[in-house]
Amino acid sequence: YEETASYAKGTAEGPAAIIAASRELEYYDDETGTTPWDAGINTLPELKPPKNPAKMAQTVQAAVDKILSAQQFPVMLGGEHSITIGAVRVAKKRFPNLSVLQFDAHADLRDEYDGSNYSHACTLRRVIEDGITVAQVGIRSTDRESLEWAQGKTKIFWARNKSNWSAADVLAALTHDVYVTFDVDAFDPSIMPATGTPEPGGLLWDETLAILKPVFSQKNVVGCDVTELLPLKEMHAPTFTAAKLVHKMIAYKFERALRNSK
Repeated sequence: YEETASYAKGTAEGPAAIIAASRELEYYDDETGTTPWDAGINTLPELKPPKNPAKMAQTVQAAVDKILSAQQFPVMLGGEHSITIGAVRVAKKRFPNLSVLQFDAHADLRDEYDGSNYSHACTLRRVIEDGITVAQVGIRSTDRESLEWAQGKTKIFWARNKSNWSAADVLAALTHDVYVTFDVDAFDPSIMPATGTPEPGGLLWDETLAILKPVFSQKNVVGCDVTELLPLKEMHAPTFTAAKLVHKMIAYKFERALRNSK
């Protein structure tokens, strides 16, 4: 789904590319000493996206509701970042004290963009308006009006100041129940050029995992998504990076259960 993509197109091909790359990864995760596959992974058919962005949010909401009703852990793959709106809305109904941890280069706090309130550039604005606590990590691009509106409504961990904050600071900004949304442009373009609007000065792999691992181990992560991958025909490394990110988050989520099952 890329109906509101504002620059380079191609993120609609992201989910299939991530799934294809995931088949070539080693099943075993050496960091956790587990095989995430053993937790049970069920890849659902792709959603058929409507053209209307607001209806797309409803479509995602219905799909994630079924997953949560079955007491399963939803992992959403985009596509553009606006898919997060529907997923978070249904998670909020089941976990009233939900918070959202956003990894992103962009704050995504606009009220509307290109005539839509459900643009990828409005994702976290809609989330905050739903009364959800938000922590934003890796941000390095926003507009003045959005930033003024967001004062006191969100905690931003700026990429430019990443030496001044830690995973503990991020954890302190979150409630117990957390939804993790990861726009791959949070990564520095040196490791993730495959996205529509890359920004220099982003997060590197190890420092990203240094935040994700304690979040998954110390909080109750109820769902996650990885969005905005724009596969490059001439370079498959970024697609494998996105697939590895999904693999890591599943490993972190089920590490304790898999260890106890041995």
